[in-house]
Amino acid sequence: MRVAIFHNLPSGGAKRALWGTVKYLSRAGCSIDVFVPSTANEDFLPLRQFANSVTVMPLHTTPFGLAKSAIKYLFPRGFLSLADQEEAQKKLADIINRGKYDIVFVEQDRYTMSPFILKYLVLPYVYYCQQPRRSNEAILKILGEKIETNLVEKAWTEYCIPRLDSIDRENASYAKMILSNSCFSSEAILRAYGKNSFVSYLGVDTQLFRPLKMEREPYVLSVGSMAPEKGFDFIIRALGLVDKAIRPGLIIVGNVARAAYRDYLERLATEKGVDLEIKILIDDLELTGLYNKAQLCVYAPFLEPFGLVPLEAMACGTPVVAVREGGVRESVVHNESGLLTDRDEQKFADAITELLLDKEKYQYMSGKAIEIVSNFWTCEKAVQRLIQHMRYSIKNAMSRDR
Repeated sequence: MRVAIFHNLPSGGAKRALWGTVKYLSRAGCSIDVFVPSTANEDFLPLRQFANSVTVMPLHTTPFGLAKSAIKYLFPRGFLSLADQEEAQKKLADIINRGKYDIVFVEQDRYTMSPFILKYLVLPYVYYCQQPRRSNEAILKILGEKIETNLVEKAWTEYCIPRLDSIDRENASYAKMILSNSCFSSEAILRAYGKNSFVSYLGVDTQLFRPLKMEREPYVLSVGSMAPEKGFDFIIRALGLVDKAIRPGLIIVGNVARAAYRDYLERLATEKGVDLEIKILIDDLELTGLYNKAQLCVYAPFLEPFGLVPLEAMACGTPVVAVREGGVRESVVHNESGLLTDRDEQKFADAITELLLDKEKYQYMSGKAIEIVSNFWTCEKAVQRLIQHMRYSIKNAMSRDR
């Protein structure tokens, strides 16, 4: 199968998931070509090692594009012209459409979420929608108040974000086949776009994330972007309720860190008596070691659509304590590979305490976590599921062309 890959992603979980997908598509015998605008992050987990070619479309902000964006789109931070972004993606679509590809795998866009390229593709494709834009969610607005903002950022929130939401919905309206990462995300897509989607669960690279038989150290690990919606302050407050005699430290691993939010977390940790260490942009080998040495993986984002972090921890044999929300309910098996709790700091602290003290239960969950991942949540099995969806999309396209 000849596959064209499009993305305009930053570093982070979505790019990591795409990297694993492309790696194992190539191992499954697919021929891969990658197409990206120059705004895509191809330094973090680059796809070139698995692809025949990588086509990068330079994106130049033009006066005409800025003027058009100001009228039609508005523009995101950095004064990037969305009109020029759309033009770059249209050019990429033209190149892809002239290629002899069986299918196009379309990932999301770092600015608009649903990418402009959906308007212009004529070949069969699947759009992998990690999640719709979430800016209208009340909880995110409340959490955003924890970070100090200047006048420019306030104007961005009030005037630009609603327009980006509209662009996301418009671009998604062109999608003929949408894939989602969880049942929770599939429902969110239906609410946001009024469109059906098919669940194609992601997997983790078990050649990377695997048990290393390292000695456990007195800390728990949480991984995610340094943003309020990841719930790190909840975790800190919960750890502050764990008995000092057994209270572990907390290591947070992120890809970026806003200084104001990082300062807030560090002040909170000091106040609650939690030993906090924040690591930014570490490599995969260090991350795998941290998973293996952690006593637990703790996970508390607000309505996370899926979340690879618990699965990465489980693949390393590290049990998970997580808030029972979003897609995590579909990957962490309560009382098997971890413990799921309500968003209550005391209950979360009690779950951490239970696994720290009950060594027999801990060992059972550690082994069970590895088994659950190997049986369903590997990249190999995820790609098998994806290929089935791709074939279905090709078949439907052929039926429409008759």
